[in-house]
Amino acid sequence: MSVQLRVVLDQTVHVVDADQASAAVALTTGLVQTAPRGCGVSAIVPSGAELSLQGVQDVRTLPFGRRELAGAWQMGITPGVGGGLIHAPSLMAPLVRHDRVHDNDQTTVTLWDLDAWEAPGSMPKPAVAWHKAMLKRAVKHADAVVVPSHAMAARLAELARLGDRIRVIAGAAPSGFEVPSDAARRRDDLLLPERYVVVTGDAESMAHGFRAAARLDIDVVVLGAADGSEPELADAAAATGLPERRAHIRGALIDDDRAAVLGGAAALVATATTMTWPWRAVEAMSLGVPLVAVESGMNHDVIADGGSVIPAGELDEALEDALGAGERRLRVLASDRSRAFSWASSAERIWALHAEL
Repeated sequence: MSVQLRVVLDQTVHVVDADQASAAVALTTGLVQTAPRGCGVSAIVPSGAELSLQGVQDVRTLPFGRRELAGAWQMGITPGVGGGLIHAPSLMAPLVRHDRVHDNDQTTVTLWDLDAWEAPGSMPKPAVAWHKAMLKRAVKHADAVVVPSHAMAARLAELARLGDRIRVIAGAAPSGFEVPSDAARRRDDLLLPERYVVVTGDAESMAHGFRAAARLDIDVVVLGAADGSEPELADAAAATGLPERRAHIRGALIDDDRAAVLGGAAALVATATTMTWPWRAVEAMSLGVPLVAVESGMNHDVIADGGSVIPAGELDEALEDALGAGERRLRVLASDRSRAFSWASSAERIWALHAEL
């Protein structure tokens, strides 16, 4: 009988975080492709899910929807889950007492950001409370907590008494993420200008990017804006001298549209300094887009020499260089750095983690 690694795929019906949902599926595919001899991959899904991932050997459908599961697992109620090796690509996990030594039961979870602790105002209060409660359960019951960078591991160690149970395993761009052949049409459909930079971050931090773009007289595109946040972001841009007509704020986009936008950008400016995995920056590097990032522990770990990582006060000069003399160099550096990230590599490290445990 093969050893089964059971992956929690909680967003198969109701997507709460599109990036994490995509990452969970990509990681599961990687786990299937890199499974050691005698090992297989199964899935744990909420009620109503229809999962069709090639190579997944068994699907355990639980009797509750995702919302009900989130509440039950927060209280330590895990009916129908069973034991064995369980990996959760998020904090959504059946964290209860188990016997790793005698029953070979293991539960590992993943944290992609520390927003609930560092930027609670960016999340609904119930979501903040849930994340904090689930981390407390992880401290009690998780065999390992996976984070995507060493800087985040150090910060998490300050927040929770996890000892040597913290592991660093990076994420990656979506599998097959590339500029589509009809990229120009997609950008036209999104009403984007011919020349622009993409700015990422929160409303407060993006002001640095808006200001630099305004000084260099170039349009800005914002991707993944939350519903209802457009006026706030437009006001933040206007306050830096970037007129409304030059700030193109868009919501969440499918992979092909997002690749078309990122691939057509003159540069990406990453302004966030919180402990959050920089999804767009990693995607931009995979497309060879010049990258300028505000200095932070996360950006140093992830971007490293794949772009210009500089203090916020030097953003104007760094962006000017990225749009001019430094463009070719930064494109090469971004492409080279992107090779450090793949879901197959991440999956291999997840298998190694469970073997170690």
